[in-house]
Amino acid sequence: MGAYSLEFPFSWFISNVFSSLPLLITCILTLAVVLVNGWTDAPNAIATAISTRVIEPRRAITLAAVFNFLGVFVMTMWAPSVAMTISNMVDFGDDPHRAIIALCAALVAIVIWATAAWAFGIPTSESHALIAGLSGAAIAMSGGTGGINGAEWVKVLYGLGISTVVGFILGWVIVKIVGHLFRRADRRHTRPFFRSAQIAGAAMMAFMHGAQDGQKFIGVFLLGMSLASGVTGAATFAIPIWLMVLCSVVMALGTSVGGYRIIKATGMDMVKLEVYQGFSADLAGAICLFMSSIGGIPVSTTHAKMAAIMGVGAAKRVSSVNWGMVGEMVLTWILTFPGCGIIGFAIAKLFLMIF
Repeated sequence: MGAYSLEFPFSWFISNVFSSLPLLITCILTLAVVLVNGWTDAPNAIATAISTRVIEPRRAITLAAVFNFLGVFVMTMWAPSVAMTISNMVDFGDDPHRAIIALCAALVAIVIWATAAWAFGIPTSESHALIAGLSGAAIAMSGGTGGINGAEWVKVLYGLGISTVVGFILGWVIVKIVGHLFRRADRRHTRPFFRSAQIAGAAMMAFMHGAQDGQKFIGVFLLGMSLASGVTGAATFAIPIWLMVLCSVVMALGTSVGGYRIIKATGMDMVKLEVYQGFSADLAGAICLFMSSIGGIPVSTTHAKMAAIMGVGAAKRVSSVNWGMVGEMVLTWILTFPGCGIIGFAIAKLFLMIF
């Protein structure tokens, strides 16, 4: 099984997408997952700014859409390593036809899982749903774990720790520092500053959400185009600008649809935050995501933001955090790997029998 270096010019995509049914189906499913990600996951970035009432929901959603777009585009141009990690995470075998069926099964599983979580208003990690769905389909193809790249999976485990532990610690530390620096200030006088700072923090979170999640789905898109063109095996890809723009626009469109249920759960129900605390949570989450993106580690933007909010709330008072709500979220996160993995496995088996 060789390694290939592939390029996909826009002219190639246009000439092949409507003449190749497997490529067309893969593109539609991948873009559906990107849309659902912008719809269900991206609202986490603006949840705290809305809950502290520094920005009204419609403007916040517009801000998130714009900065999601910029995050996908800028960070993929600068540091595309997250996309490469995702595209090389699984091996669907040497048969391109069977491999693309498995990829499509994984994408269907992700949409099912994310939509179900949204219906219950529970913030789930589409990053982990993506990884679980791909892994479940790869296991269905290989009959074991031989289709999973262990070295890339280790990065996922690192990401779990970073997004949870580091996000919590950063949230706790930053809000303590901010509280100490402004301990003698009149809160009425500092509120205008922190209002602007929290809007900037929400923009940073939206930017880093695009940087992380946008790259993950670019990696899936590249994998799909590779399989549709008959190439299997771990590949090195040149990420085309047209693909960055396409994924950015679709994610921004998904964000513009809204996601009030997710915003309410993450920004309003988990912990009541003051403006300076909301800024601290956004800054902590953005720093955590930036560090991970530079290191090529795929992390969950949902986990990073939720952990930062919990850290900020715990710094104020442990009892100020709605731990019942936290427990529901953690349970959803824990269930994502086996749940979405099983769905990916089952749908891959079903698709292989049908097609």
